[in-house]
Amino acid sequence: MLVIISISHFRQLHSPTNFFILSLAVSDFCVGLLLSFQIMILDGCWYLGDLMCLLYYVFDIIIISMSVGNMVLISIDRYLAICNPLQYRYKVTQKRAQICVSVCWISCLFYAVVLLRNNFKNPGKFNSCYGECVIIAGLNEYIVDLIFILIIPVIVIIVLYLKIFIVVVSQVQAMKSQISAVTYQHCSKVRICKSEIKAAVSLGVVVMFLVCLCPYYAVVLIDQNTIYNTLSTVVVSCVFYFNSCLNPLIYAFFYPWLRRAIRVIVTFQILQSGSSHAYLL
Repeated sequence: MLVIISISHFRQLHSPTNFFILSLAVSDFCVGLLLSFQIMILDGCWYLGDLMCLLYYVFDIIIISMSVGNMVLISIDRYLAICNPLQYRYKVTQKRAQICVSVCWISCLFYAVVLLRNNFKNPGKFNSCYGECVIIAGLNEYIVDLIFILIIPVIVIIVLYLKIFIVVVSQVQAMKSQISAVTYQHCSKVRICKSEIKAAVSLGVVVMFLVCLCPYYAVVLIDQNTIYNTLSTVVVSCVFYFNSCLNPLIYAFFYPWLRRAIRVIVTFQILQSGSSHAYLL
């Protein structure tokens, strides 16, 4: 929530990269809302009716898909910023970033409706008793979901971050070769270490994303005929949701401007006139 308020309120933070982070923060915040309903499914009794059960799963698919989509958008943004910095400012504008985010959200909504289209005819028809929240998707839906939410995004993210890592390593090697004076060696080593750390963090993000995402699809593929409310599926879904809890730490809390923005918010300076023009960078 602090990330959402910071980027939305402070004009200085209105940049293409921050719009992608804002979209990620919104999807992660929605994941927190989903967890409150996930408790009812774990308890084994759904109190909100068949229609709300269906809407819950539609919303769940939208948020999961959007979380993955945000990861891809941020990966593309960082790839262009690092590997093509001279043209980045002209290719990646605020308007284009907003359009990309909007298209991504609309696509996720359309994807969720198509994926669960067979459940809209008669919500609750797969329930075996009153109080259940059950939906069923066929094997074709599972395969499509596997391709568009796991395989394609993972391939894109890994390829982009590997290219980023290669560029960073080449820049580090170039910096090492240009060290000629002893007085500048210490400063150069510090800069090299920072570059290596940023590359390691980027690869760490990919590893954490795969660790949290793959168990869900492993369970689904092993037993694709089971319903969505089995205990195993709920558990691995919570593991995936845990990745959304880490995203604000990985993508936002490493930025100094966010710590300054949070200081302004928690001290209620945000209520002052003209606070949206505060200097944070």
